[in-house]
Amino acid sequence: MAKEENESSLKGVMGLVIRNTGNTYLVRDNNGNDLICKAKGNLRLKDIRSTSPVVVGDRVTMDVNPDGTAFITDIEKRKNYIVRKASNLSKHAHILAANIDRALLCITLRHPVTTTVFIDRFLVTAEAYSVPVTLVFNKSDLYNEEENDYLNGLVRLYTMICYPCLITSMVTGEGREQLEVLTGGSIVLLAGHSGVGKSTIVNALQRNAAQKVGEISGYHHKGMHTTTYSEMIELDNGGFIIDTPGIKGFGTIDMVTAEVSHYFPEIFRTSGKCKYYNCLHLNEPDCAVREAVENHYISESRYHSYLNILEDISDGKYRL
Repeated sequence: MAKEENESSLKGVMGLVIRNTGNTYLVRDNNGNDLICKAKGNLRLKDIRSTSPVVVGDRVTMDVNPDGTAFITDIEKRKNYIVRKASNLSKHAHILAANIDRALLCITLRHPVTTTVFIDRFLVTAEAYSVPVTLVFNKSDLYNEEENDYLNGLVRLYTMICYPCLITSMVTGEGREQLEVLTGGSIVLLAGHSGVGKSTIVNALQRNAAQKVGEISGYHHKGMHTTTYSEMIELDNGGFIIDTPGIKGFGTIDMVTAEVSHYFPEIFRTSGKCKYYNCLHLNEPDCAVREAVENHYISESRYHSYLNILEDISDGKYRL
């Protein structure tokens, strides 16, 4: 009997991973059926040292048994992905999602504060793995005049570097139409700290999503986690948005010291004028990058982020 059941199972079924809960995965096959799957053990041996061998956005091959159980047997080559250092396993990677058309990094100036170091670490990783990014400055309805001046300064800075920026408020509706356009017909990753309004944005784009919205911790002024696993949500505009758990810190991984500057577009452009081709822009003579920082052609915050990542590589520290 077991042999007959095995012979009637479906082999090589293709699907898209739409949810990752750690030990199991929800996979949608090409006919629109959602299947709960587990990964075959040998997948873990073929993957990088990752917290999970399969991630949301992966295109996979499955074996589906007559009793409805299914196993992922293979993962298609990823066109890109967003990866960070796992905060509790420093030598492991945590891949947020794969095969992304665009990442939206959700940023707030307070409650909680998103630092420029965090922004730049995310952008560097996105550059390294070929993921286009739009910076979404959310909760604009909360800011006073001084904060709005700082917000506009950040938008000017990153726009000049060629990163698209969008100012949004789901309370006033500011930026909502632009978000509809950005997510239409695409697979988009939504990332950021807990409390920056990711779930509220999802709810605004898809009312049927009903993502749980959390409060802000009064003690630390940080968001409390409301999304506990990564999930791909289908939107009314034909797109998919991948909602991820809030990220506290963004540790870079697999970065080579000599290549870090390549992922800062403005530093890389300027580095061609340095005296030495292998200049790290630290203390070398006739460094065009440090001169550009001194003359405010490259922002001090971006240069600080560059040095911060170099420090990570040299001493293995994980900075928040």
